[in-house]
Amino acid sequence: MFTEAQLYSPVTRERDGDVTVHLSDDHPGVHDEHYRARRNAIAALALDYAPGAPVPQIDYTDDEQRVWRIASAELARKHEIYACREVREAAENLALPHDHIPQLDEVSRLLTPLTGFRYVPAAGLVPLREFFGSFAERTFHSTQYIRHHSAPLYTPEPDAIHEIIGHASQIASPRFAALYETVGAAVARLETDSALKFLADVFWFSLEFGVVRQDDEIRCYGAGLLSSYGEIDEFRHARLRPLDVAEMGTIAYDITHYQPVLFCADSVDQIVGVLGEFFATMDDETPARLGHRARAVS
Repeated sequence: MFTEAQLYSPVTRERDGDVTVHLSDDHPGVHDEHYRARRNAIAALALDYAPGAPVPQIDYTDDEQRVWRIASAELARKHEIYACREVREAAENLALPHDHIPQLDEVSRLLTPLTGFRYVPAAGLVPLREFFGSFAERTFHSTQYIRHHSAPLYTPEPDAIHEIIGHASQIASPRFAALYETVGAAVARLETDSALKFLADVFWFSLEFGVVRQDDEIRCYGAGLLSSYGEIDEFRHARLRPLDVAEMGTIAYDITHYQPVLFCADSVDQIVGVLGEFFATMDDETPARLGHRARAVS
């Protein structure tokens, strides 16, 4: 099952106002004092952000800009080969810059005319209910930090490359943006944590790690695949299962490794139809109903 807290480095604020991002012992930047200070400062700006206020501007360093240029160029080459047509066309319309890290308000200026979505800052982990719920207002909470410069094609946690190249390229598609909005509307109906986790798991295996058949090949549309240089190569070796929300919401998995099992749609139309119906009709009783159906079929 999906455990959101494992994805992000914890962020704490002391009584004196000091903000600390607690990097894991195996994080590439854990022994880099300058990087740790940067992460703390960027997180503090996000924590101080108030809805409706100007989005904090990050003065990115030369190292950070270099990481973006490397990752952006390499992922663009991967997308030409492995991303589905829907995402490639959406990314072309979005036209993210390759030569610099876009500020979040720059992402919003590019994205809003296409699908109405806008980006707001997040220090790290955003609680599931707030994160998914904001989709109903076509708002996406995004981190602003960049992975360590020693590993430009790897990050142990979601960073701006994941949030922007992965999710914004996907949300730039009107059909995928509509799915996100439907997710947000579903969250407003859910009261139980178990139902919210079921929704998060279905989201994980679709809009984060979903794949689709296209032109007799398997292509990716999930943001987690689109933004990972390593995972976008490995997904072709995964065991593929049909699109099945009952199984997607209950299968056990490890977020710290390449996903060995992925759910493959026959088309983007099927993604929109199956997931759209699921998110549009989901309530607190849905996991139990689907679980009963899955047991009856087996």
